Amino acid sequence: MPQLMQQQVLLNSVEHQQLRIITRRGAEFGDNLWFSATFPLEFRSVQANYPIFFHQDSKTGQLYPVALFGFSQGENLFLQHNNWQDAYIPLTVRRQPFLIGQQKVREDGVEHIQRVIHLDLHNPRVSETEGEALFLPFGGNTAFLDEMAAMLDTIHYGLQDSVAFVDMLTKLNLLEAVTLDLTLHNGSKHQLIGFYTIHEERLAMLDANAIVALQQQGYLPAIYFVLASQSRLRDLIRLKSQQMSQTQNDNNTSGVSAA
Repeated sequence: MPQLMQQQVLLNSVEHQQLRIITRRGAEFGDNLWFSATFPLEFRSVQANYPIFFHQDSKTGQLYPVALFGFSQGENLFLQHNNWQDAYIPLTVRRQPFLIGQQKVREDGVEHIQRVIHLDLHNPRVSETEGEALFLPFGGNTAFLDEMAAMLDTIHYGLQDSVAFVDMLTKLNLLEAVTLDLTLHNGSKHQLIGFYTIHEERLAMLDANAIVALQQQGYLPAIYFVLASQSRLRDLIRLKSQQMSQTQNDNNTSGVSAA
């Protein structure tokens, strides 16, 4: 899917009083993602629903944790009939079309950086006719906008913590590239490459000081959430197998109708 042009603006109640945000799910809103960024503070919720791996940013080389939704670009196996089939949607997906920004403000003669909310006006979720209102009729934020602001704060701190988490894993040599050989229910085989995971043998060999350091930072549970989450690959295989089976059935039905 081609990247849509963004038009990021500072959200304000004067220019954007009438704007609403569409919250339903669908590929037309950019939900056909095959993975999205996550962070240790979110791992407990994510690991119950999706496999967690690490992906490398092609521009910066930085590794970051992701929740996996499919096996290839544009494939979200949880997005079916314009409905996200799982109960938990990662925050970096849910926050669309909002972004967190920064601006300089001066208070009592002291200049400092303040976090502010930006809105992508070109995002297909932005509407004037349907969805959740951002501002109350006579001023003030709606509960929906307050929820989005709190979510952006959580993401901001979570992604900062994620960088520190990956740095510690890298220093301890706990990350390894992984190639997964997957067999679908119809016997077809697929490979998942380009991701990283925790090296369990090196983890087991860590000395006490390293274990204590991970525990003090709250990263030891995060490591085990990553490892536990990978059992969720079975869900992706099941969903992919069902998708291929349905496609085959549709093709067969179409062939019969055309005969």
